[in-house]
Amino acid sequence: MKIVFVIFFCSFLQTCISNDTIMRRQSLRDGEVILSEGERFAFGFFSLGVSNLRYVGIWYAQISEQTVVWVANRDRPINDTSGLIKFSGRGNLCVYASVNRTEPLWSTNVSDSISQPTLVARLSNTGNLVLLDTLTGRGYWESFDHPTDTFLPFMKLGFTRKGGLDRVLTSWRSPNDPGSGNRTLRMDRRGFPELILHKGTIQWWRTGPWTGLRWSGVPEMNRGYIFNNSFVNNQDEVSFTYGVTDASVITRLLVNERGTIQRFTWIARDNRWNEFWSVPKEECDYYAHCGVNGFCDPISSETFECTCLPGFEPKITRHWFLRDYTGGCSRKNQTSLCREKDGFVKLTHAKIPDTENASVDMNLTLKECRQRCLGNCSCVGYASAYHDGVGGERGCLTWHGDMLDTRTYLNSGQDFYIRVDKEELARWDSNGSSRKTRVVLVLISLSAAVMLLMVIVFCFVRKRRKLNSLRRSSTTFSMVSFDFEDSLKFEDDRELPLFDLHTIAAATDNFSSHNKLGAGGFGPVYKVGK
Repeated sequence: MKIVFVIFFCSFLQTCISNDTIMRRQSLRDGEVILSEGERFAFGFFSLGVSNLRYVGIWYAQISEQTVVWVANRDRPINDTSGLIKFSGRGNLCVYASVNRTEPLWSTNVSDSISQPTLVARLSNTGNLVLLDTLTGRGYWESFDHPTDTFLPFMKLGFTRKGGLDRVLTSWRSPNDPGSGNRTLRMDRRGFPELILHKGTIQWWRTGPWTGLRWSGVPEMNRGYIFNNSFVNNQDEVSFTYGVTDASVITRLLVNERGTIQRFTWIARDNRWNEFWSVPKEECDYYAHCGVNGFCDPISSETFECTCLPGFEPKITRHWFLRDYTGGCSRKNQTSLCREKDGFVKLTHAKIPDTENASVDMNLTLKECRQRCLGNCSCVGYASAYHDGVGGERGCLTWHGDMLDTRTYLNSGQDFYIRVDKEELARWDSNGSSRKTRVVLVLISLSAAVMLLMVIVFCFVRKRRKLNSLRRSSTTFSMVSFDFEDSLKFEDDRELPLFDLHTIAAATDNFSSHNKLGAGGFGPVYKVGK
């Protein structure tokens, strides 16, 4: 493998530096690379496709398909191979267009001057380029804090509350242009945190809030299988990271220029990247697809995937039936709430509405959350903030205005409680099932009863025919072939007629041996005498 690596990366007269470190007084020229200690990642100059533009970045060193995971000078490429990487006098690692240039194209941009002579830039085997003092171990800067389009294991997405550092994924402009695109994935600072994918300034998709097990809108996330996911929300930071349980697994998450988030793993035997998850991929994934106060159900048997939340109706009905849901839904009776006997309808397996304007209190139980919502006339819905998947719930989320981007799943999501008046509540039972649902259940029960009755009738008819067949072939009344006149002729497919003993005796000459044809398993067989 090492020989293959050397041939691949040292082609075209490039020089490979085997260590993982750039010393303070050392420089890195175009054509030279450093490798992480495990030789998984490389750092240096590269080009994309047939372009002659040169970039500085990090890529997978032992994968034949060029896969860049981080780019330093993504918006300021170098036109030729005269580029240089070295430390500035203030201790920043910089990229210069040539040896003679004094103004860098890119810099680590550490605000404080670093005077330590033991300062180095080191590439870790996780793909993180770190600026640190080897004597004290203090880190000053790292590439994981400034990601481009790729989310690697053990990298963080999110922000620090005090320092203001915001780790955001930003797409490339195109597959051959790593410049900053207009698709971004970032942690939303407003309300209850969640990751939101933007297309320019437009919200394109969101993860939903962290439920304690997974993102509310990412049902594919599995706890403890391949990936270890971790969400932190405290006074210092709000961040999300993931690790891998098997160090041999090579995986990455990418925000591409089309506005799709993709997760890949490397399949060594096929020598290719395998995409095994992506979003958005169906209509209900797109942000606010059903407008305000609507919810999306992709597995519904209805004609349309969009439905208004309980207590709401389409603002413009004719648009709704033309599958134009942008107008959303409005409350059926604007003055009906905040009266006696208000209640809640439970929407199960839900991706709860956007939490941008939601209020959160982590000290309340779900029962207390219900009471708080009932006591506030502006509260239109509530849900638990965290749940462990086995009935344990804590924290209270409440909504006080229009609800956006609600949807349901088949077996995932969480319970969401929508406030309705007593008239609307009468249309739903205590478990949140509508009359329509009950009618469907009744119809299913009736269908099952009809099918059961048909089976019983079929078995009865079959048994009756079997008894008639046995009766015709009994030993007491043996099968006899008759040649009576028209009165003994049979019609079509009727069953054989039954005759009394006197008639049979007369027809066979009192069971004469001259009329005996033979014997079977059920007795002798006679012919009709002439």
